[in-house]
Amino acid sequence: MQIRQISIFLENRPGQLSQICRALADAGINIATLSLADTSDFGIVRMIVDDHEKAREVLLDGGHAVKVTQVVAVCVPDRPGGMAGVMSVLDEAGANIEYSYAFAFHRGEKAVLVFRFSDNARAEAALAKAGYATLDEGEVLEASK
Repeated sequence: MQIRQISIFLENRPGQLSQICRALADAGINIATLSLADTSDFGIVRMIVDDHEKAREVLLDGGHAVKVTQVVAVCVPDRPGGMAGVMSVLDEAGANIEYSYAFAFHRGEKAVLVFRFSDNARAEAALAKAGYATLDEGEVLEASK
């Protein structure tokens, strides 16, 4: 089950991440998870929020470049080897991972792995065949609490 993620392109200078977090907070939008990757000139913030359409509007109105993309989230046990099992399935299926990030919840009992694949549907099918359930947006938001 694919979920929507927003990506925001920012100049790599102080205060940029704070500005988007404040804008979302002021709009009553909750951030479930966030990843930041940077280069010397710019950064890409990827996040799953409780209202991606409203977040997109708020950030566009603030002058930010925003894109909505589909990602796949998988829940695994938060223990050594939890991610390795998923990776084995993806390797066997020939899935190409464009990027990934993760977060733990329930006091370290479980982790959510978020992936963007070159072919999300193919990766999801391989995960399902191996018995891994993918999460919907509501489940990711609930897990982040």
